[in-house]
Amino acid sequence: MLLSLIVPCYNEQDAIPIFYKEAKQVLEEMAVDYELLFINDGSTDGTLKILQELARKDGQVYYISFSRNFGKEAAMYAGFCNVRGDYAAVMDVDLQDPPAMLPQMLQIIRSGEYDSVATRRSTRDGEPVVRSWFAKRFYRMINRISDADIVDGARDFRLMKREMVDTIVRMSEYNRFSKGIFGWIGFRTYWLAYENRSRAAGETKWNFRQLLRYAVDGVINFSQVPLSVASWFGMLMTAVAFAAVVFIVLRRLIWGDPVAGWASIVCMITLIGGIQLFCIGIMGQYIAKIYMEVKKRPHYIVAESNLRQDHKEGAPRCLER
Repeated sequence: MLLSLIVPCYNEQDAIPIFYKEAKQVLEEMAVDYELLFINDGSTDGTLKILQELARKDGQVYYISFSRNFGKEAAMYAGFCNVRGDYAAVMDVDLQDPPAMLPQMLQIIRSGEYDSVATRRSTRDGEPVVRSWFAKRFYRMINRISDADIVDGARDFRLMKREMVDTIVRMSEYNRFSKGIFGWIGFRTYWLAYENRSRAAGETKWNFRQLLRYAVDGVINFSQVPLSVASWFGMLMTAVAFAAVVFIVLRRLIWGDPVAGWASIVCMITLIGGIQLFCIGIMGQYIAKIYMEVKKRPHYIVAESNLRQDHKEGAPRCLER
């Protein structure tokens, strides 16, 4: 049995040594064969040098270094494409995903009752209040409007059987939202809750704008409801405009009043124009996703790696798309 850990890294030179030491200790105590696959997502600090040094010292450490920053989703996909393990886990290098949970997760999944063990935060202690509020609203909304089953507080940290990893690799869309993919493909999943933890080192790479963009991508990738909303807006405003025309005609015929007030007309035109632009923007988001898909560009470009040919042959996919 081989256990693979997929560890995306972006400017994590301070966190990598801490993570490696703790993960190595836990894996050695588990007494299993393992491999550590670090994905350097175009870091601009000393991340790559540290990974190169670890790989020279430890034959169970592998790394893939991208030519630039392609994002965490691309990094995770690269990991899924290149691990060989019977079981694979995705983990953040900042230790917010505790390696100490791996023995319990492996025990649960090896019982045969589940195909994956996923983690979720039971608390959001230490997280900004506004971010927590928006996160809760997002999980509630996306579960209502999509087929993806995403648990509130779900982390990317999860342990999966090989069959689930291969299924994720086959879902090779360019616009990726892994939390949605995990839920959409199904499989029997055990949810393991734990308290939120602070980073061991470094600073978070996610600001509010990036999280908002990530949330919008998740909605667009797994739901057609926004398009339906645009259609309903169109029908509603058509009905309102028709009712306004009828009212003005009747008012003129019955009372003979002229149509008074340019302000109301300007307001109506502005409102309708704003709704039209909003709906066009929604459609534009979907068209942009289609545009990126039909280009067939690779998810990532590898600048350097220490993966051997025999390692590549044991993985479900080659290094690039």
